[in-house]
Amino acid sequence: MSELKKKYGLFTAICMVVGIVIGSGVFFKAQTILTITGGNMLQGIMAWGIGGIIMLFCVLAFSVLAQKYEKVNGVVDYAEMTIGSKYGYYVGWFMTVLYYPTMTSVLAWVSARYFIEFICAVNPSFTMYISVNEGGSVFGPECFVLAGFLLVLSFAINALSPKIAGKVQVSTTVIKLIPLLLMAVVGTIYGLLHPVTEGAAETILQENFVRPVESWSFLFPAVVSTAFAYEGWIIATSINAELKNSKRNLPIALIVGAIIIMAVYIFYFIGVSGGADVESLISKGANVAFVNVFGGTLGNILNLFVAISCMGTLNGLMLGCTRGLYSIAVRGYGPKAHIFSQVDKETNMPVNSAVVAALLTAFWLVYFFGSNLMAGKPWFGLFSFDSSELPIVTTYAFYIPIFISFMRKAKDVSPVKRFVLPTLAIIGSAAMVGMAFYAHGIQKYQAAAAQGEFSFPVLFYLITFAVLMIIGAFVMNKKKK
Repeated sequence: MSELKKKYGLFTAICMVVGIVIGSGVFFKAQTILTITGGNMLQGIMAWGIGGIIMLFCVLAFSVLAQKYEKVNGVVDYAEMTIGSKYGYYVGWFMTVLYYPTMTSVLAWVSARYFIEFICAVNPSFTMYISVNEGGSVFGPECFVLAGFLLVLSFAINALSPKIAGKVQVSTTVIKLIPLLLMAVVGTIYGLLHPVTEGAAETILQENFVRPVESWSFLFPAVVSTAFAYEGWIIATSINAELKNSKRNLPIALIVGAIIIMAVYIFYFIGVSGGADVESLISKGANVAFVNVFGGTLGNILNLFVAISCMGTLNGLMLGCTRGLYSIAVRGYGPKAHIFSQVDKETNMPVNSAVVAALLTAFWLVYFFGSNLMAGKPWFGLFSFDSSELPIVTTYAFYIPIFISFMRKAKDVSPVKRFVLPTLAIIGSAAMVGMAFYAHGIQKYQAAAAQGEFSFPVLFYLITFAVLMIIGAFVMNKKKK
């Protein structure tokens, strides 16, 4: 059996961590966080910081797992090594039918949204042909159709030409940092120098920072929203078998990469808030800040970079999504394992697994549009939940047993690695799960009850999750040796 060669150094590893995590979430969720907090900058920055710290705790704990199990890669393998093959299967099944396709479908919509908004900014007459909400943002069926096209395109690239998919991923990683860093620096300076209105003494940033805190309870759903932006770091642990001196370099890469990501996100958030007043950012998103700070032409070019960045992240998620069913089939688990473990000789891709992934992602795109973007009552009634956040938070629940089992079994590592780091990760994971329950359960229920309605999205998400996992149990079909 051939082995992966040690070909990556520390700097490359850090770049991979940053490139995997940073994507569309920071553009998409910055607007969401401002909306949740009522435009309060302090709460927004705290949300980005707390979400980043939770990520950092889990990164530290998984870096220990990566050191101990140097030749196994990814969260499914860690689950299998610490708890057992069945738990590893359930983690893999969850990621195949829920985690990857929901994230990928949301990324398709985000990519389509920013691409259409870029076209509308370049050619305002184009807005005559699309549906927009009261604030001018794109949420209509045209965006949904384009999202579907981008899904098909991304699937075709990954399923038919993995080499092209890899090149797309590398190029978009570089592109995505340009608007983030420029807005972080120039937007902050712009916000400190420009008055809110003509003749006003206060600058934009001053005005945005002094906004009163409506309620500190808004901090919890804001932190949950950062989970989408910070997600993807777990994929970085899969490079340990190809990393030189991985027992030293992988923990450093994960920690340094996580700190860089946190800093970029927070300073970008400040920069965007310096580029426009909160009301404009809440209604129109970051595009208005780019145009205000850099002018019409350059601002729109940077907006195009944002759209390309989102499509690059979509490509990366589709890459993982197409391999989801294959990853459990090669272990002998899942439906028709002998079929979905097949790899095409021409493309070196698990085409059967990829086709199922495309169908699942298409379904979750329809779900996301119908449950989160439709004006009036959502299509799925009580079973309408935020598929961009709750499946991601569920992964934190899956991490907790892994950390507990590691503390019980890992008797050959130092007390800090065995107890302290996993304990911090457990606390962070439990906090994320608790805040998600509050934000998508109690808070939603209270808001609906005030209007004489009933809503408890997290409950109906858990019902959906349970049904899918029961289906997974029925199709487990472990292959007999």
